[in-house]
Amino acid sequence: MILGIDFGGTKVALGLADDAGTLLATRRLDTDAEAGAEQVVTRALAGARALVADEGACVDSVGVVSPGIVLEDRILLAPNVPGWEQLHLRSLVAAEFGGVPIATGTDAKAAALAEWEFGTLAGADPAVFLSLGTGIAAAVLVGGVVLTGANGAAGEIGYNLLAPQDTDGFASGSAPLEEAVGGRGLGRRAAELLGRPVTAASLFELARENTQAKELVTSALDELSMHVANLAIAFDPSRIAVGGGLVRSADVLLPALRDRLAGAVPFPPELVAARFDQDASLLGAVALAMRLSTGG
Repeated sequence: MILGIDFGGTKVALGLADDAGTLLATRRLDTDAEAGAEQVVTRALAGARALVADEGACVDSVGVVSPGIVLEDRILLAPNVPGWEQLHLRSLVAAEFGGVPIATGTDAKAAALAEWEFGTLAGADPAVFLSLGTGIAAAVLVGGVVLTGANGAAGEIGYNLLAPQDTDGFASGSAPLEEAVGGRGLGRRAAELLGRPVTAASLFELARENTQAKELVTSALDELSMHVANLAIAFDPSRIAVGGGLVRSADVLLPALRDRLAGAVPFPPELVAARFDQDASLLGAVALAMRLSTGG
């Protein structure tokens, strides 16, 4: 059996899968980010231990994914949970499952791998997975291999600059594109505009009849689609799969992206909704663990 652990900004997903990558049992728990990083990992490993025991499973490998770039002694670009960047995540998991091979990775890149192995990116080369949720990220696959970059940060488009005036986005603690069009940023902007709490999901619903909400959504999609078009121009993918929480508004989101790709990109790629919603990164953790045994 393969154990997958997906640490997210608001939830942790646990899953047991067979050697074909089929999830057989899953559990979820709240991250409770404000309480800090260590308690998240402690509760997640306890939950994983209970899941394995309840299913009577023998774990042959473990895949673990997290926001940010997971290194042996820290996690980079993961500021949303206090203390997360100081975690020795692999060591903590290894201490719980001693002797079992462990694969770690970035959640969005792992989700891309899941779409390649089991979903809508199968056979596409090159391929791009676009993760649109609380955060914004992309992953490029060439021959089924995820492009990591020199520092593991390939595809971190949330840090893209929006204008020439954005001269030091990351250096100033900013992720300009993510703050403009990510789920958390959209919710914050909508709340300021409308004077009441608004989530990104409810904003898209409001935009169907509220002029202010519609203008905000239109502006955000204009910004996002420009960056997706530039990504397509840079990598010339055959297919782009769009995943993440914002895809629940696919009827508005996907046409806006397709229109920009059609008009701006010399060879517009096919644009599709990702197959997996809630379990994308969890299945990616499973796919990472599967590759331990195949050497992929």
